[in-house]
Amino acid sequence: MVDTRFHHFAGPIKLVDLVSAAGHAGMVPALGGEAPVHGAADLMAARPGDIGFISDKRYLPALAETRASFVVASAEFAALAPAGTLVLPSADPYADFVDLLEVLYPDNTARAARRAAKGPAGIDATAQLEEGVVVAPGAVIGANAEIGTGTVIGPNAVIGPGVAIGRHSVIGAGANLECTLAGDRVVIQPGARTGTEGFGFLPRPSGARKIPQLGRAILQEGVEIGANTTIDRGTLIDTVIGEGTKIDNLVQIAHNCRIGRHCQIAANAGLAGSTVIGDYVLMGGNCKSAGFLTIGEHSILYAGTAVSKDFPPQSRLAGVPARDVKQWRREVAALTRLGRRSQQS
Repeated sequence: MVDTRFHHFAGPIKLVDLVSAAGHAGMVPALGGEAPVHGAADLMAARPGDIGFISDKRYLPALAETRASFVVASAEFAALAPAGTLVLPSADPYADFVDLLEVLYPDNTARAARRAAKGPAGIDATAQLEEGVVVAPGAVIGANAEIGTGTVIGPNAVIGPGVAIGRHSVIGAGANLECTLAGDRVVIQPGARTGTEGFGFLPRPSGARKIPQLGRAILQEGVEIGANTTIDRGTLIDTVIGEGTKIDNLVQIAHNCRIGRHCQIAANAGLAGSTVIGDYVLMGGNCKSAGFLTIGEHSILYAGTAVSKDFPPQSRLAGVPARDVKQWRREVAALTRLGRRSQQS
């Protein structure tokens, strides 16, 4: 469910009015068009009244269990929707769903930025700061933000509208938090960005089309984010950083990533969208992951590793592409021997 503290919702709106406003009047079946739409959501998180979509067979299990009242789907998936879910037929479900999102949540990047900047600089009158919060000169705290006691907001930091920060946290100079919920004892080093828009675009003949990024960034208790690191908010679900996880400087965490508890991720690492990392994973400097994969708990990734598929718990990985570190060492040794022979011949 999209958090309306961060994303303005234009509904509830009748389904027939929604699809008409989006330019898809023919999408609504003969029956059910008068039903109200109360929000948009990922299929697994959807509740009655929500609208979702499916465009890939990987999400068929989620379709079978969804509680969404409405689903935009292609003909091949339409018959697999659960009873009680109204299917909106589409030849291009993702693009049509984006059209609907733009009606339901009309704040685009520019409008959202203007809303965040509305009013005088400093602390908005509707922000709620507990006793003992320290706000340094130049910091900006947006409307309806909530900050717990003992938290320090550094110079020129920007706390966006609706952002919540727990107690005894530290927000460094020039850091920027939007669409973010942070727990107690969270440390965000100078220049870091959390809850920024994810890199989501649909390729079209006319150029790339932006996909609305309507999720949040969740930083659980004891998380530390290094300087100039960026954590994107989710598209519909949340990007989550688990309790006690430490992330170094200059790391990129893309939208919908879910990082477990007490992980450590070194500098210059980059996680593509929808990467899932289990608890207690260690990632060396400059590690990378492709999207939509899982790295099991207690795994170790040596510096420079590039992961392109799922790996089970307690994996030890190295190389490009990633493989078991023992295999990688054997391959490196074999190449070294081959190089020496070549030099001797």
